[in-house]
Amino acid sequence: MDLRFGDSQPTDDERAAVDELLGPPASSWEGAERTAENLRYSRGGHAARDRRDLLLPGLHALNDRIGWISRGALAHLCRRLTVPPAEAYGVATFYALFSVSPRPTTVLHVCTDLTCTAAGAAALCAGLESRLEGDDRVTVRRAPCLGLCERAPAALTIKAGDPARTAVSAPATVEAAVLAATAPDSAPEEPPTEAAAPQAGDRRQTGAPAPSSPPQKQTGLPAPPPLPPQKHTAVPAPPPLPPLPLLTRVGVVDPSSLDDYRAHGGYTALRRAFVLGPAAVLREIVDSGLVGHGDAAFPGGPDPRATPIGLAWRAAASRPDHPHHLVCNAGGSGPGAFTDRVLMEGDPYALVEAMTIVAYAVGAPHGYLYLRGEHPRAARRMRRAVERARARGLLGDDILGRGHSFDIEIRRGAGAYVCGEETAVLRSIEGYRPEPRPTPPFPTQKGLFGRPTVVADVETLLDVLPILTGGPAAYRSRLVSVSGSVERPGVYELPSGTTLGELLARAGVRPDLRAVLVGGAAGRFVRPDEVDVPLRSGVVIAFDGTVPLPRLLLRVAEFFRDESCGQCVPCRIGTVRQEEALRRIVDRAGPAAADDVALLGEVGRAMRDASLCGLGRNAWNAVESGVERLGVYG
Repeated sequence: MDLRFGDSQPTDDERAAVDELLGPPASSWEGAERTAENLRYSRGGHAARDRRDLLLPGLHALNDRIGWISRGALAHLCRRLTVPPAEAYGVATFYALFSVSPRPTTVLHVCTDLTCTAAGAAALCAGLESRLEGDDRVTVRRAPCLGLCERAPAALTIKAGDPARTAVSAPATVEAAVLAATAPDSAPEEPPTEAAAPQAGDRRQTGAPAPSSPPQKQTGLPAPPPLPPQKHTAVPAPPPLPPLPLLTRVGVVDPSSLDDYRAHGGYTALRRAFVLGPAAVLREIVDSGLVGHGDAAFPGGPDPRATPIGLAWRAAASRPDHPHHLVCNAGGSGPGAFTDRVLMEGDPYALVEAMTIVAYAVGAPHGYLYLRGEHPRAARRMRRAVERARARGLLGDDILGRGHSFDIEIRRGAGAYVCGEETAVLRSIEGYRPEPRPTPPFPTQKGLFGRPTVVADVETLLDVLPILTGGPAAYRSRLVSVSGSVERPGVYELPSGTTLGELLARAGVRPDLRAVLVGGAAGRFVRPDEVDVPLRSGVVIAFDGTVPLPRLLLRVAEFFRDESCGQCVPCRIGTVRQEEALRRIVDRAGPAAADDVALLGEVGRAMRDASLCGLGRNAWNAVESGVERLGVYG
């Protein structure tokens, strides 16, 4: 593609997609007709450049309407936003969901990451490609993790149009995925969200009243495939846990009803926050010892990130430069991580309330919710929750008559693992390639648009609610996504100090356990005899003896090679060399693999020591632990 403005023009549909988002051009800087006044002085340039952050929404608008981004469409979007075409091209080609080459209007994304690979994703892809061969309406694309790991293997259909249509097939069969791809409106409804939270239906744990699930759409088609079998439980169910705060409403409240949320205690925390005042809210959060959650694993020692997050939020609140910003990063897309999706689908108003409280505490008038483009149901429910809250005076000006103003803007990611990093997600929102930047300055000092910014994940924000309603001692749990070789995959809420072994027993780990990956692709493998350690990660994937470990390590390496942003040399080159070495020894072991195993160590240490961000520094973890702990090539 020519990286300059050329003669290519957008089609009427492409122009309409962009103009529907941005409105009619206000000045000649955005492509409006020049007037006699323009010949004497120029105006409108600052206003046009200030909208650079709409580049990603503009690319989504084109991709949703047309299915790909043509040269003429990109040029039109660049003229409207005064963005250099070369920079916009760099952004458009960064994300997995976009294409700058022509393709059919329907794309069937089939997850080939760790859990789905273990569940037969390769055979699924082969079957789909065979069935859809010659159908020029659909293309099958092997995709990184779709965040549907509890229902692996998973597939997502995105059909471009006005409006675009989506359909999820999980657990996917060839027949179900073909139906979703060829007739997404007729595809069966997804299972209810509470199916992904095994504790949700246990009133003894949540202390909640009977559920009132929303009605399911009647399609007249066969019911969706059942969830992974739960009849042949290999391990007896453990005793119930004490009441836990974060999953208390999942499967209990109607996620579409603000009234139902309030009837189950919603907005009690916000009212107390207004009584306490911003400084006292921050003091309670600091006193609770709340720390930021993440997927990475620290199985053998203290969590180095275990700094009370309230101190960082207090530092942001005290900064003199305004406006402050709040960003909820729900864009984490590591293999095995689906906690954010379950929380947003099952309890969307809780996130709206939590963001309102934190924004009140740090003095932010505006918040961004950055969520994954692969989670259409979560996006719909969060969008509805924001609109309802705004209509009822719980967002906007003068919330609850207390003089506090705050609103939330939802931004969709487009498939980039690195956006889980806090500086990368800020660059994505600003309309640049989401490449992490060195710190300091930290986002709390200089973040979004150069202003102090609090960046937090969904779980951390939701922890604020029980802290305010139950006191600082109420925060004592964390959420873990469990998938793979277990009878009851899903999101678990566990008390602090729970061991990995206790979690696996609760999830019903199957016999013939071969290895457990703690922390996702950036985490480490542990052996079955090493599970008696405190759990310090939000992602656990169990593998039995049917999964070939060398191919699993190769898939981890492919993931990091694909997801490296390419900004720093150790990560850009190291992830490629790591994959090359693993591909050479995928069917070898012992002396025949010794040279490449040694090379892997050298490359891994270089990435760990010299990479700019956590992606490169952790790209060797799983491979290293697979070699040293599991003896994969021994």
